[in-house]
Amino acid sequence: MGKTLVVGAGGVSHAAVHKMAMNSDIFTEITLASRTKAKCDAIAASVKERTGVTIKTAALDAMDVAATVALIKETGAEILVNLALPYQDLKLMDACLEAGCHYLDTANYEPEDVAKFEYHWQWAYQDKFKAAGLTAILGSGFDPGVTSVFATWLKKHKLATIRQIDVLDANGGSNEQAFATNFNPEINLREVLAEARHWENGAWQVTPAMTHKVEFDFPGIGPKNMYLMYHEELESLSTHFPEIERARFWMTFGDAYIMHAKVLENVGMTRIDPVMHDGKEIIPIQFLKTLLPDPGTLAEETKGKACIGDIATGQAKDGSGEKTYYIYNICDHEECFREVGSQAVSYTTGVPAMIGAAQVLKGNWVEPGVWNMEQLDPDDFMDMLNNHGLPWQVHELDGPVEF
Repeated sequence: MGKTLVVGAGGVSHAAVHKMAMNSDIFTEITLASRTKAKCDAIAASVKERTGVTIKTAALDAMDVAATVALIKETGAEILVNLALPYQDLKLMDACLEAGCHYLDTANYEPEDVAKFEYHWQWAYQDKFKAAGLTAILGSGFDPGVTSVFATWLKKHKLATIRQIDVLDANGGSNEQAFATNFNPEINLREVLAEARHWENGAWQVTPAMTHKVEFDFPGIGPKNMYLMYHEELESLSTHFPEIERARFWMTFGDAYIMHAKVLENVGMTRIDPVMHDGKEIIPIQFLKTLLPDPGTLAEETKGKACIGDIATGQAKDGSGEKTYYIYNICDHEECFREVGSQAVSYTTGVPAMIGAAQVLKGNWVEPGVWNMEQLDPDDFMDMLNNHGLPWQVHELDGPVEF
């Protein structure tokens, strides 16, 4: 159905490319490109062994627009799936515009030298993509991504409005590491240590990072401490669903993780500005990344489950008053490893990236412009979640959350 160029060769890409190969009727030809071609070749070898599908690989500097344009034209790609770093989003969007290729990513743009991730840089491309007749899909991971589609599905089928929404992300997995992040360590720590923001009564409410903690009993996992954080879907949901009075994001962390993260921050290892070391300029958080385990290498030893979903309250579509629904997925780390060789965090991002790209290639999401997931029709995406490893369930709760 379509030729696809995937940029980036980390854990998410590993999961996404395997799932694309398992859907070769949609992804007729796959090229995987990254700065380090050897990483692409390793993924390609695993794909061949597990699925029998041969994918092409290429070396690419994602910050080099001309090189990306040349590769898009060489491969004939209809869509570029950006699974690289969020610093590279705008360069890859520029390349898609120049080459005439649709675009999809899993995380919004943030400048490399400022720990601030917002959508306005990418939303500014709306007119350019419309004029070019091209589609750009932003944030087709799980959160952001599936959590936004969950909200849209609830609005289409259950709720006329959403008054408040909480996105809950729990990773109940464990491994043998003293300290390890679930995804790219640099991006993870920048995100976790940023000040917490949530949307309430028409304004952003700000609290210090990792200070608001609540215990929640997660399906399939049990009670876990979750912390209030900022996450980009809060910005897009509060923009595109203007009736929302309160939107919050929560993520679980163990006490050991919080302790390590705070110590690293206190001693300056999470700094993103250059410092001089032994006569050379280094960026501490990038040096730290080289010391920490690569999350992609921890898949085999990771056990347990992840549970991610939304709790949304609003007026019922049938006129029966206010209702609250909890919609979520439970994903098992070991099952993910058996299927594609990934842990659940990579899987829950990589599979929605595949499904989002499939929506474009199938013709379901091809309106020219730049779109967040909650702006798109949810139904086929939701069906594909059920059929491709991320089944979801929805339950009505007794009332709004009390935390």
